[in-house]
Amino acid sequence: MAAETELELEIKKKLTDQLEPTHIELKDISGGCGKSFEVLIVSEKFKDKPLLERHRLVNGILSEEIKLLHAFSQKTYTPEQWHKMNN
Repeated sequence: MAAETELELEIKKKLTDQLEPTHIELKDISGGCGKSFEVLIVSEKFKDKPLLERHRLVNGILSEEIKLLHAFSQKTYTPEQWHKMNN
């Protein structure tokens, strides 16, 4: 597994600081350029928010980083949703 880049570390830090996730996965899907990511976030802060609002929240937190990316995909779940999916 390759070491995380500065950009990956910054993305994770911002999401962790702002969303206090119970689970987070960030995966580089760029094939080498380091500019395409998919993220999975499980956070209580998504409770009672529709999918579009969740994505806007994440996009707002990462507004500066997203400007540097070629692609960004996100999956956002509440802890209850995540638990149901994994049991």
